[in-house]
Amino acid sequence: MTLTRRAFVRRSGAALAGLGLSSTFAARAIAQSSDTLRIALSARGFRTLDPARSIQGADEWAIIHMFDTLVDMPLGRFPSSVDEVQPGLAQSWTASEDSRTWTFKLRPDVQFHKGYGLLTSEDVKFTFDRLLNPEELGVRSALYENLESVTADAPDTVTLQLKLPDPLFIMGTLLHHSASIVSKKAYEEKGSESFERDPIGTGPYQIESVAEDPSQGVLLTANPDYWGEAPLIPNLQTMYIADTTARTLALMSGDIHMMEGVRAPGWVPSIEAQSPGLHFDVASPGSFFTISFNLATPPFDDVRVRQAIAYLIDRGQIAEAMAPFGQRTWGINPPSFPGSFTAESIPEEIRYERNVERAKELLAEAGHPDGFSFKAYTSQREDYSSIMLMIQQLLREGGVEMELELRDHTAFHADQATGTNTLYQRSAAYPPVPTQAISEQLAATSEVKPDGSGGPNFSRYGVVIPGIDEMLAATMAEPDLEKRLELVREMEVKILTDLPLLPIVTNGYMMVRAADLDLGYEVKSGYAHWRLTKASFAG
Repeated sequence: MTLTRRAFVRRSGAALAGLGLSSTFAARAIAQSSDTLRIALSARGFRTLDPARSIQGADEWAIIHMFDTLVDMPLGRFPSSVDEVQPGLAQSWTASEDSRTWTFKLRPDVQFHKGYGLLTSEDVKFTFDRLLNPEELGVRSALYENLESVTADAPDTVTLQLKLPDPLFIMGTLLHHSASIVSKKAYEEKGSESFERDPIGTGPYQIESVAEDPSQGVLLTANPDYWGEAPLIPNLQTMYIADTTARTLALMSGDIHMMEGVRAPGWVPSIEAQSPGLHFDVASPGSFFTISFNLATPPFDDVRVRQAIAYLIDRGQIAEAMAPFGQRTWGINPPSFPGSFTAESIPEEIRYERNVERAKELLAEAGHPDGFSFKAYTSQREDYSSIMLMIQQLLREGGVEMELELRDHTAFHADQATGTNTLYQRSAAYPPVPTQAISEQLAATSEVKPDGSGGPNFSRYGVVIPGIDEMLAATMAEPDLEKRLELVREMEVKILTDLPLLPIVTNGYMMVRAADLDLGYEVKSGYAHWRLTKASFAG
């Protein structure tokens, strides 16, 4: 039996009804004014507050409020061009004609939290040197592979030298939270382990405490020495409530003011019907949901098996089921990104529209005429589990049995980061820089490592089998943007032919807030986090 959107939504709605939420919602009050803005995220606890080490999106809500980057985005959206990039800790910058040399002039009199002194170019140099050190950090190595050196030219001037031209450098790498500037003095004084719980940045909020109870998360207080506009709400608490029902009831009772929404079929209309006053903020395209095959593990070392899996997965059906925030994608980059494939432009041989018979033929050719079974694990978080359960059912119809184990979200990330899964899942947001998702997930330098120090190249593409590293290098060396986009499409053709990774959908990232909480601006696009410094309570 085919798992249709209607069937999946019906099951989800029944599950919600079974929780008895309907009467509870009607009786609960909307969040009231407070000097503390409390948000709840779908994880069981924080992993790290070090921006360079963070791979759990829930942690990044605290990180982006404690740290600043050299440049910033317009509020509520990605910049559409380099001209829209906003000043951050750098008040101005210049680039060489070949886009390889970027020089930044720092803001004067920016203070680090808690008396750690004035921001200088030495802190900026220390931040990026740390990101370039493979012995210390490897999680984001692919993002910084093109960064050759950092020079502190003067106390207020720093130059970032690239190996290859990158006209979109300030739209991509420098907008990522991992590029947040840390205090050299604080990091060297505290050490890496302590810094993960007690970080020092320049952001609008500073760390107050990390609760012993994981659900109570992290409490931040307004930075009295902040260089920019002070937050309108003095305190910010990022809480961790993995259970959907508990998180929703906390919002309805007024215990929290914002919560990470549930990206699962049927959830939005169910909540809207019962609590019409709530606000739903969605950043699109949001997270790119992909699956990666472990190329070192049979039978996924056979491209025919990988192609069979691709033919069995109906990505259009999954996008429909994940509406209104799920969107169909054809290539690695979503259709709204420059250089991307669309329904009209993608070559027929790499479309992989659902074809059960073709999948069975490929499996038979690969020596699996009766199909096969394998074990994998996924996160209990709804956007992961919903999609993977749909994939499980779709594979089953072609004779492939995926024995799927659900783990809590924090443990899932910790385990998968050490390379122990079979069919990996990744849900990550990227700026409109078409090389970034490719380099981070598919470059050999981003290979997952058993000690967790590697990157999210879970397939080990470019290591187990030849990858796109030479093509990526050629793309990054191309200064002409249009030619670069054509090279991106050529890389995508090779990727979708070799199939180390299959893009499934993009899921707009959603936060739900109380009726009386005004965000101060409209969210349209961006990463799966946004600043709350302009948020205020109505009345």
